[in-house]
Amino acid sequence: MTTKVIGLIQLNDQDAFEQYRSQVGQTVEHYEGKISARGVVNQLFWNELACYAFEAFVELEFPDLDHAKAWAGSAEYQALLAVRSKAMKLTLFSAST
Repeated sequence: MTTKVIGLIQLNDQDAFEQYRSQVGQTVEHYEGKISARGVVNQLFWNELACYAFEAFVELEFPDLDHAKAWAGSAEYQALLAVRSKAMKLTLFSAST
């Protein structure tokens, strides 16, 4: 069963975001994942959960939840947290398909 990891992104610093984006893909690939989609939000139709405003999203795919969890907790990804925190606020969650 494929596991998707979805990120809702509120950008804070474009330069830091470009730095993060240039490195994060390698960490995902190391755990057999791939970035399957990324983009900007054009229109929010409903927000009944009262999520904070976000303007971009990313969708990752991993073979399973174990690979996704291993990536999220990996030393490679943890090394990017400082630049990620400068670049954005992020909500990240997994979903199985």
